[in-house]
Amino acid sequence: MADISAADVKKLREKTGAGMKECKNALVATEGDFAKAEKILKEKGLAALEKRAGRATNNGKIFVTIKEDGSSAVLVELNAETDFVARNPDFIKVGETIASTALENNLNAPTDELKGLVQDLATKIRENMGLKRLCRINASQNEFLTRYIHGDGNIGIVVKCESDNPAIFKDEEVKSFIFTLALHIAAFNPVAIDRSKVDQNWLKEQEEIFKVQMAQDEKLKGKPENVLAGILQGKVTKYLSEICLMEQGYVKDEKLTVAKAIEECAKKFGAKLTVNEYVYYKVGVE
Repeated sequence: MADISAADVKKLREKTGAGMKECKNALVATEGDFAKAEKILKEKGLAALEKRAGRATNNGKIFVTIKEDGSSAVLVELNAETDFVARNPDFIKVGETIASTALENNLNAPTDELKGLVQDLATKIRENMGLKRLCRINASQNEFLTRYIHGDGNIGIVVKCESDNPAIFKDEEVKSFIFTLALHIAAFNPVAIDRSKVDQNWLKEQEEIFKVQMAQDEKLKGKPENVLAGILQGKVTKYLSEICLMEQGYVKDEKLTVAKAIEECAKKFGAKLTVNEYVYYKVGVE
């Protein structure tokens, strides 16, 4: 029988996350062959993971990274069963590795390799996990990317702005303003940049909801059709102002719309400034 040292057991435990007794038994069974022992423990971990596969993964973190040259950004949502594991340093390291790997390799969706990193960690920690989503945002020379991570990483934002004078993106005041736009999006979660970007089928569904609500309102009983149509339009208009980024009250001054705040910032620097795209990720919410 091979001599199994405490150091070998400790090393195997650190690599696999298995218990000391399990590690020692695996080494004994393989006569000290570290690679075979690791394989045995991994297979056991995968079997246990399959039993946990149906458990909900409503906790996790959002990871966001941007290339140094500002040409692209990646957002990743990595899920776990518990908030405790979502704060685990190994969990965070895997999330950061997935984001940086996707960024450097121009990936815009999860790959088997990236999913494998998650599976390896899941077998080690012994909790169900998942790489829920990953997306990439590219920027041209006239565009600028900013990220914002809220709290412990439950919300992640990337905002892409464009200017006819991209030199303004080097100004700290402009950078700060765009960062505040990202913070605003995290706080108010707009459905679209402006009315032209709202999905019309989705909007029709909202109109139907308003119609049902109006039909149940006793105060509106007997009102002429043209009056009801006006009230409906008013409700839709108000709703759009609440869900469209450009029409929302700016987070630092609600007397200003976001559109007006952008206009004032751009005017100060003698340039045009527009929000071309943003991505909002929240853990557990599509």
